Amino acid sequence: MPNAAAHLPFYYGSISRVDAEEHLKLAGMADGLFLLRQCFRNLGGYVLSMVHKLQFYHYPIERQMNGTYAIAGGKAHCGPEELCEFYSKDADGLCCTLRKPCNRPSSLEPQPGIFDNIRENMVREYIRQTWNLEGETLELAIISQAPQVEKLLATTAHEKLPWYHGAITRELAESRLYSGAQPDGKFLMRQKTEKGAYALSLIYGKTVYHYLIKQDKAGKYSVEEGTKFDTLWQLVEYLKLKPDGLIYYLKESTPNPEMPTAAVAPAPPAHPSGFGQGPRRFASQNSDGYTPEPIGLGNKTRILPMDTLCYESPYSDPEELKNRKLFLKRSNLIVDEVELGSGNFGCVKRGVYRMKKKQIDVAIKMLKSGNERAERDDMMKEAQIMHQLDNPHIVRVIGVCEAEALMLVMEMASGGPLNKFLNAKKDEIPVSNVVELMHQVAIGMKYLEEKNFVHRDLAARNVLLVNQHYAKISDFGLSKALAADDSYYMAKTTGKWPLKWYAPECILFRKFSSKSDVWSYGITMWEAFSYGQKPYKKMKGPEVMTFIEEGKRMEIPPRCPPEMYKLMQTCWTFKWEDRPDFVTVETLIRTYYYSIAARTEETLEERVQITPA
Repeated sequence: MPNAAAHLPFYYGSISRVDAEEHLKLAGMADGLFLLRQCFRNLGGYVLSMVHKLQFYHYPIERQMNGTYAIAGGKAHCGPEELCEFYSKDADGLCCTLRKPCNRPSSLEPQPGIFDNIRENMVREYIRQTWNLEGETLELAIISQAPQVEKLLATTAHEKLPWYHGAITRELAESRLYSGAQPDGKFLMRQKTEKGAYALSLIYGKTVYHYLIKQDKAGKYSVEEGTKFDTLWQLVEYLKLKPDGLIYYLKESTPNPEMPTAAVAPAPPAHPSGFGQGPRRFASQNSDGYTPEPIGLGNKTRILPMDTLCYESPYSDPEELKNRKLFLKRSNLIVDEVELGSGNFGCVKRGVYRMKKKQIDVAIKMLKSGNERAERDDMMKEAQIMHQLDNPHIVRVIGVCEAEALMLVMEMASGGPLNKFLNAKKDEIPVSNVVELMHQVAIGMKYLEEKNFVHRDLAARNVLLVNQHYAKISDFGLSKALAADDSYYMAKTTGKWPLKWYAPECILFRKFSSKSDVWSYGITMWEAFSYGQKPYKKMKGPEVMTFIEEGKRMEIPPRCPPEMYKLMQTCWTFKWEDRPDFVTVETLIRTYYYSIAARTEETLEERVQITPA
């Protein structure tokens, strides 16, 4: 799981109880002296080790189903740092308050655990193989979806470790253990025919002992009725330190002779009949290997961004790219009479565009007849800007077609605007889902920043949904491409500007940059976490500017996590030069998203997928 404590100076990583006590001894054994370490029992959990009256105390910190952290019987906290801060003010059941952190020496890095060493490669290979992605789209998928697959990979990580021998017989296990030297503690693990059962085979005194490992209804593993663990590799790591019912502790592993030398992620599972051939996310694994279980209620499986046709560029095929032009042939475009929306410019209709090897669903922005030349120029400018952009979290423009009307042809995002969707489904969409979508918007905005584009109209109304878990930035009518050596754009005149979304320097000096887009992102976050409410209530533009200049900001929405409101406030830093860029913003929201995104299958099943109108 993503490590929410990695940045803390008093976090030591995967060290034993004995090592923790040794560090506390060296630091002086003062009352309230403490450190944090990785828990061997619970996935994503920690242990708080501390001193009181020259005695050591160790408190397991479990990661809860909703992504919070708590000591058994204690209050839940959004992260280990917040938990330690709480107990520094109130003992609340501990032996005493936390008074002094036992910080690591500057030369000592946190000790990585077994899964920490293999997680990154497993996630990368799993996502690459499951969705057949490469290059930038692979990197974006890893950033966006790693939390969703890490739990699955953590529970199967033992398959990549040398001591795991798969479904071999008892006799073959003994033969492998007796091969070569036979020191006490030599061991291996094998899979039994009984579902969810494994066996730990161990040498002691030249005799092999076999211990049954069972999985309970909660999915936890234990030897006989011993200590329970979330994963098999955690159980093994624990038994290397303490026998816990075994005749001897685990000491030396017997390598599996059939295991390839390079540990890679398991190949994606075969798709079951009835779910089509498109890739899906799978939830569990049984004793026979991978058993695909699409996450969701009944037939309402959760569709991830990579599962949709519009995650990858329509022009990903080099043959299609050869013929890519801004102006499209009318004969390749089928326009449906169904209207998706309308405005002063005209309307948006559903359609289909025939490419060389495939056809794709599109949204067609049609300029109504009789519009002034300026509006036609604006649409062409929007088309020329968007035609240059290619990112999974930005609505892609296929091209322009001039026939019965001037038509801007874009890929389809049928879920509609974010503000309307959240407002209509505010009782159904969990806050974690809002965090997920806003993280995707941050990915798209970081891409624009890297390309030196200023959006100038970022708002929840201009974030469109492909489905409940997939957002794209749209509406580039006010966007500007900056020269390579420019950091901002200076507007010559004002216009019909969305002032409530604009940073102070935009309103006061007509100065636009990626930093002013960051301010707008903060407003968009407020809209999202207030489930589609309008910012600044009934204030007018000039009133908003006075409100901001007085140092005031909008209050935290009722269901908004404090961490997300803190990020909004950072985006609303008055001086643009002190405001963070999107690289920083994306990193901050990703860190928080990772801390809450790893859910149990039961929690994920409660989410409801969009059913487009």
